[in-house]
This record gives sequence, C-alpha cells and structure tokens, in this order.
Amino acid sequence: MKLLLFNIGLSNIGDWIYLIAFNLIVLDMTGSPFAVAVLYLLKPAAAMMTNGWAGSFIDRLDARKLMIWLDTVRGLLIIILPFFSSLIIMYCLVFLVNMASAMFRPASMVYMTSFLAKGERKRFNALRSLVDSGGFLLGPGIAGLMFWIGSPWAAVYLNGATFLLSAFLTLWLPSVRTETMESSSFSIREDWKLVVSFSHTHAKTMIIYSLFTLLIVMTAAIDSLEAAFSKQVLGLSNPSYGILVSIAGGGIILGAVIQNILIDKTTTRFSMSGGGLGMAMGYLIYAFSNGFLGAAIGCFLLSFSLAFANTGFLTFYQDHIPPSIMGRVGSLYEWGESFVVILSVITIGLIAEAESIRLAVCSGCFLMLFISLALVHSLRSSGEERHVAKESF
Repeated sequence: MKLLLFNIGLSNIGDWIYLIAFNLIVLDMTGSPFAVAVLYLLKPAAAMMTNGWAGSFIDRLDARKLMIWLDTVRGLLIIILPFFSSLIIMYCLVFLVNMASAMFRPASMVYMTSFLAKGERKRFNALRSLVDSGGFLLGPGIAGLMFWIGSPWAAVYLNGATFLLSAFLTLWLPSVRTETMESSSFSIREDWKLVVSFSHTHAKTMIIYSLFTLLIVMTAAIDSLEAAFSKQVLGLSNPSYGILVSIAGGGIILGAVIQNILIDKTTTRFSMSGGGLGMAMGYLIYAFSNGFLGAAIGCFLLSFSLAFANTGFLTFYQDHIPPSIMGRVGSLYEWGESFVVILSVITIGLIAEAESIRLAVCSGCFLMLFISLALVHSLRSSGEERHVAKESF
C-alpha cells in the first residue's frame, strides 16, 4: 500500500511540474495567452478521442502492466518534447501524452480497487488525498526551483523522469486479475451496451456519480477564469494572487489531515455531500468577494472541502462499480465528462467576454450550488451506505 501511495504522489508531483513548466514554455515561445489556453483544451479533447474505446482494453488487460506501459510512454514523449521547436508538433506530442493519461486514470482505478480490500479503501483514499495535497504544494515548488537553477525545459526533463521512475516502481507491485480478463474477445459496441445496461440497473448509483462529476466539471469551468477574476475584478497583484494560491494549498492539506483523523467517524455519504456543499459555498464566497480577504476565505473553504469530497467520491466509486467493468464504465462516463468540460469552459468564457467576468463566475457558482444540493438529496434518498453493486456483470 505504501508503494502504491508513493507512486500516486510521484505522478501527482510530476503532473504539477509539467503543467506549470509547459505553460511558461508555450507563453515564452508565442507570447499568446490563447496558445496557452489551447493546452487546457487538449486534455479533454484527448479524453474524448480515447475514452470511447479504451475501457474495453483496460478491463481485459493486466492493469499493472498497462500502467507500466502508459507511464513509460508518457515519460518518453515528455523527454523528447524539447527536441522540437514547432508548436504544432509539440501540441501533437502533448495530445498523445494526454491520451495516455486518459487511459491511465481508469486503469489505475481498476488496479487500486482490485488491490485493496473493501475495508481498506476509505483509509487509503483519505491518505491519497493527503498525498495529492502534498503534490499540489511540492510540484509548483520543485518547478520553481528548476526554473531558478536551470530553465523550464529542465523541469520538463524532470517530469519525464518521474513517469519513468513510476513505471519502474510499479514493477514491484503485484498483478491483479478481474473476471473480464479471462476472456480476450470483445466488441466495443457490446461493451457500450453493457455500460448502458449497468447504468439502467443501478440508476441511483450513476445519478450520484454523474452529479459529482458535474460538480467537478463546474470547478474546471470556473477555474479557467480564476486568474482573470482575481487580477481584473478583485484587483489583486501578482504577489497577492500567489498568496491566494498558497492559501488554497493550505486548505487542501488541512482538509486532508482532518479527514484522516476523522476517517473512522465519517461516512462516505457525509464526505461526498458535506464536501460537495462546502466546495459550492467556498466558490460562492469567492465569487461575491470584493477583495483579498473574502477571496482567501472562499478559496480556503473550497479547497478544504475538496479533500473530503474526493475521498468520499473515490470510496463510493470503488464500492459501487464492480472492478470487472470499472474500466468501461469509467472510460465511457469520462468521455461524456470531457465533452461537458469543453462546452462549459467555452460557455463561461463567452459569458465573460459578452457580459462580465463577475457575472460568468457567479452564474457558474450558483449552478454548482444547485448541483451540490441535488447531490445531497440523491445521497440521502438512495440509502448509499447500504446499496452496493454486485459483481453480476
């Protein structure tokens, strides 16, 4: 379990290094904020290209071996990035990295669910939130150090090395098998039908899953305007904005620590509903703030709540989706999520352009509140703690 947590933390740190470093590289190369914005659209676009079919392979292959292969591919692609000066080629390589990442997420979820006993999952997910929050702070810090002693490209090389190291360490984890792996024949069309059938049979489970996913989609849409809102609407300086981001990081860590302390006293339903509602309230406070103090309170609350929400959701997902079909369910639903992310980011951006940034952010936050209330109601009425999907698929 410790090695698995370390691998997750290593990948999380690498993701932050890559995100910050490559954003600066593209901005330095082009001087265009739009060129940087394209990077954020490549991720959901790659997921849409991949997730419609990837689940069929994930459920039929050894998850550990697939994770090793995907980490190796991501590491090598990132390492060769500096050898190209063409922005188009770099975009293509980043797109391929994002395709591999889109496969890695459901594959790692299948592995973790099969690797962990049911009673260990909530504790593991709480520790994972703590590890992820550490990556949120360490990743940008390491990237900044690399910029200081070298260049953004040095940070990119380091990121590639973290993926290769993660692949090597995964070799020491045990293999796990699921029922679907016993059969190599498959049909993508039949797999889609299976996901639809499962969704119909376990409608309450998938409604809760979809509502939480929509909540995360709205955070992505609102976060796309975060820098513009903080600097242009609230009038924050660059140092003040940096402090605001640090406060958010502190909120994530504190939330993860408290979640771990209270892990035996909180239910999955409480973590999801309370965390989701806390996130929505934090975003609302941030959206209606008029200065640094209000924005800081909102950012702290939303990031603090995120630790609880993520722990609850991961545990809910692992307990309610059988590992034998988890790759197909997760991939297909993430395909839809990616489409909604692109649509939401474009919509909120158009509102900000046509009306005002404040109106766009406030509208998104009110929609988040509505979704979080619907999530609370669905969890309360579903008897979530008692209803677990059986391994019948």
